[in-house]
Order: sequence, then C-alpha cells, then structure tokens
Amino acid sequence: MSKTLLAVWLCCVALGAAAQDCRREVRDGWIRLVPGGMPMHAGFGRIENGCKAPVAIVAASSSAYDRVELHRSTLENGVSRMRAVPELRIAAGKAAVLKPGGLHLMLMRPESELAPGDRVKVSFELADGGRLDGEFEVRGPRPGGNSKPGM
Repeated sequence: MSKTLLAVWLCCVALGAAAQDCRREVRDGWIRLVPGGMPMHAGFGRIENGCKAPVAIVAASSSAYDRVELHRSTLENGVSRMRAVPELRIAAGKAAVLKPGGLHLMLMRPESELAPGDRVKVSFELADGGRLDGEFEVRGPRPGGNSKPGM
C-alpha cells in the first residue's frame, strides 16, 4: 500500500511541477480611446502561451465594458474589413499579437468614462474552462492619424 501512495504522491508532485512550468500571460496591453465619444475602443497587446500545449481563447470580458470581442482587420480588394474571431488558437510556446490593422479587441459601450492612464482588466475565457486575466492601459487617440477602432 505504501508503494502505491508513494507513486501517487510522485505523480502529483510531477503534475504540480509541470503546471508551474506552464505560463500564459498578457503583456503590453493597451486600449486606444476613440475621439468624438464613440462607444467603442480598440485593445492591443501580446498574449503569450508559455505552456507545452496549445491554448484557445473563446471569449473575452471586462467589467469596464458591456461587451468585448476579438476581431481581425484585413484588407480585401483595397477595402479594410473587420470580422469577429470566434476562437483564437495560440500554439505551445507562441504568442498572439494584437495590433492596429490586424488582430485586436473591440471593447464596446464603456460602463463609465475612461481617461488616458486608467487601467482596465480584461479576462479571456479559455476553451479548457480556464481564464487568463490581463491589464490594459488606456491611451488617448492617435494624434493626427486614422482613429477608427482596429486601425
């Protein structure tokens, strides 16, 4: 019986060590405010999957916004298009980069007025039932440039 308990304990220790080697992280998160009081903002940053298995993000939310969605901007026949991304897969040891003109967050209907320097928590729901939380710094609109979300 004691050999069985020892084997179970060693398995638990090994699983615990493996779990500690697995790190998923949101880095350099920021939100661009849109001029003119538009009720949507765009979010950018880097989502890193330092685990040995792929991860899939299936939803996002924030108490600071009514709704948060993952979107991708593409250029099709000279026209910029934006489409919702229902699932974002990130391979083991890789990262997804959310950037203007590409993959990004659409943060719709802020619950209160936000100002540059504010910090917003965004939670990502994973397909395996887990969560990944990230902090995003609010920044002002891009001066003199196209300020449309995702651009």
